[in-house]
Amino acid sequence: MTDTERSARAGVPERPTLDGLEDTWSRRWQEEGTYAFDRSRDRADVYAIDTPPPTVSGELHMGHVFSYTHTDTVARFQRMRGKTVFYPMGWDDNGLPTERRVQNVYGVRCDPALPYDPAWTPPARPISAEARKHPVSISRRNFVELCASLTAEDEREFEALWRRLGLSVDWSLTYTTIGEAARAASQRAFLRNLRRGEAYTADAPTLWDVGFRTAVAQAELEDRERPGAYHRLVFHGPGGADVLIDTTRPELLPACVALVCHPSDDRYKDLVGGTVTTPLFGIEVPVHAHPLAAPDKGTGIAMVCTFGDLTDVVWWRELRLPTRVAIGRDGRLLPGALDAAPYERLAGLTVAAARKEIVGLLTGSGEMIGEPRPITHPVKFYENGESPLEIVATRQWYVRNGGRDAGLRDELLERGRELNWVPGHMHHRYEHWVGGLTGDWLISRQRFFGVPIPVWYRLDNAGEPDYDNPLTPDESSLPIDPSSECPPGFVEVHRGRAGGFIADPDVMDTWATSSLTPQIVGGWMRDEDLFARVFPMDLRPQGQEIIRTWLFSSVVRSHLEHGVLPWRDTVLSGWILDPDRKKMSKSKGNVVTPIALLEQHGADAVRYWAASGRPGTDLAFDPGQIKVGRRLATKILNASKFVLGLGAASALREPATEPLDRAMLAGLAGVVRTATDALAAYDHTGALQAAETFFWTFCDDYIELVKERAYGEGPASVSARAALAVALEVQLRLFAPFLPYATEEAWSWWRYGSVHRAPWPTVHELSAGSASDSGLIDASLLALAGEALSQVRRAKSERKLSMRAEVPLAEALGPAAVLERLALVEDDLRAAARIGKLDRLPDRTADLVIACAF
Repeated sequence: MTDTERSARAGVPERPTLDGLEDTWSRRWQEEGTYAFDRSRDRADVYAIDTPPPTVSGELHMGHVFSYTHTDTVARFQRMRGKTVFYPMGWDDNGLPTERRVQNVYGVRCDPALPYDPAWTPPARPISAEARKHPVSISRRNFVELCASLTAEDEREFEALWRRLGLSVDWSLTYTTIGEAARAASQRAFLRNLRRGEAYTADAPTLWDVGFRTAVAQAELEDRERPGAYHRLVFHGPGGADVLIDTTRPELLPACVALVCHPSDDRYKDLVGGTVTTPLFGIEVPVHAHPLAAPDKGTGIAMVCTFGDLTDVVWWRELRLPTRVAIGRDGRLLPGALDAAPYERLAGLTVAAARKEIVGLLTGSGEMIGEPRPITHPVKFYENGESPLEIVATRQWYVRNGGRDAGLRDELLERGRELNWVPGHMHHRYEHWVGGLTGDWLISRQRFFGVPIPVWYRLDNAGEPDYDNPLTPDESSLPIDPSSECPPGFVEVHRGRAGGFIADPDVMDTWATSSLTPQIVGGWMRDEDLFARVFPMDLRPQGQEIIRTWLFSSVVRSHLEHGVLPWRDTVLSGWILDPDRKKMSKSKGNVVTPIALLEQHGADAVRYWAASGRPGTDLAFDPGQIKVGRRLATKILNASKFVLGLGAASALREPATEPLDRAMLAGLAGVVRTATDALAAYDHTGALQAAETFFWTFCDDYIELVKERAYGEGPASVSARAALAVALEVQLRLFAPFLPYATEEAWSWWRYGSVHRAPWPTVHELSAGSASDSGLIDASLLALAGEALSQVRRAKSERKLSMRAEVPLAEALGPAAVLERLALVEDDLRAAARIGKLDRLPDRTADLVIACAF
């Protein structure tokens, strides 16, 4: 017995098990730096991944496990191909989701008017339902500190789960989107956008979430079907004629500034250019013609309110209408918005209450005809909100994104065509989004836990801010908080005083920071050596539903700042569906969390399930697939133990000379080619299927056929052991990106180092003595031998005999060419099937038939 063989046998446990492998190998990988990024390598040797930072606002679910496993498979494959993989992990911890989680967990709300209380402590968790209904107000600083504390807690739990899943992340590259590096990068990019004229501030109609009390960008909208009703109102035209208007929002009547009809609608042509009087309030408003008016909708003439919907905004802008604001930022009707007696009964009411009140008033005045007519219609919501959006006039910050610049839009469309999309059809979603933009990117938010907009405004002698000439910090001072720091040339006593300054109170949209993840983690303007090695990056993996937000905004920022795409490839994930084929989501309450599944079945089993879904393709959650994955991982351990027990390790570098051995290696070479091509094209599913199909043939047929020979002595036995050793070594590497724990465990029994640092298998290392050397020795020979063995097994099973039962005589019938090939493996077949004598009888039958005599 050689030293290699003795070492291998000594390292194989008596009873291999998957249990406990996650703890053992996760610790060793970290201690040994198995996945550490080597920053000494040139850019050509780097594979850089712009890893999605998961939102830290609750638990990770199987959708996260699904997509992040796909990315890890890519990372492991590229690492084994000789790349040093730049694989960071970030936490997206700023923004509305975090604030909402903090509010729900602690029963608090932020009141920026309150002073900071350093002695304040949060209530014990969990809080009662009653406490959640009556939140405690705390200062902005106290609230931000609470957000930071809870996200840090969540991030530790997330990291522990990712480590258990086996993500081969370099954990020294972790970042947060509220961390110092992220804040500096986000503020720097904004200031450069401002300097180049790509960022600007404007006082304009803004989509507004009254629950969160913040502006919302176009990319964050979603339509939800909601019940509503048409109300027919009577406006008063020239000579006392009635002009009937259908509206779903009668509460906006106080904000009505015009009526609009289509230019070709003859019913109202005499009204165009004149005025009518509103019901209830008696306000005189003009009548205009505009092509967006729909003659076949309602009565064909509509009231324009400032602002009921986005069409109102278009009419207001293009017709140069006045502004009459009735709804405030809190979603209530504003006091004093209209100097008319009935209005005082509406002031201070919510939208729903005002609607009910005004309908009663209109009914009483006889200026509403009939009962409201129920409908169901799409209503715009903020994707994370619970109340319909309103449109209010506010001052906000914007970044140009092609919404109002055809030249920039064309440049961004061209960037989309440069990008390699996987799957390719996802590109049309990008094209559709960019082509349909109607405005620039609104990046300011009226929230608290976010990256501050780094500007101040000078106050004139009357105390009015100069918004057109913002004061900005030097880049070297970033990150800054303008609410607690002063602009150059000022001191704190000047804050809020005439002739002094005020800070911009807003924070940036979370996408304004997340759009810079390649720059943040790559060390832009912080570590230029690192940035040169990783940017532009190779891969952006992400969900398909955020093409319009994360992917597009990242392309915008990189195009404006660097003039290039931020990455070469993007791989889009599908969705995880529940057993009823519905998308899993927290809002639907149908998500499955991974902890219990990882504990019950192990990480490799869960990863196997994840790998069964291709990019861009939805996958139903199937616990049965997880069980199949555990069976495969267990079989890898047991097969490895068996092969090493045959003494295969001692023959690893010996030649495989026997026909069946060479045929098996030829078949394995084909699998290596298929799996390599598939993984290079981000088809992890195809690669896994190829490897798994061959593995079961290897276990069920090849090992059974050669194990008697492998136990023996002489050249033929050495050939079997050599082929077994090569096949085991190659297959462990093929499975390593998918099942990292089982493969690392089996590899450690007989090979040095980590399988995850071993080179990816190649066809060349399997080509010696295989198909290319002889027309007779190809992969189909193993299939022929396997079919013959299967027929003998079936015959024994039908007679209820043991598989070890002797077969005194067997006859092989088939075409002469098939029988000639069978002769090449006859000795192995007879040994495996326990056949005493095998007669080969040429026959006209098209297929091989084995007849057994017992």
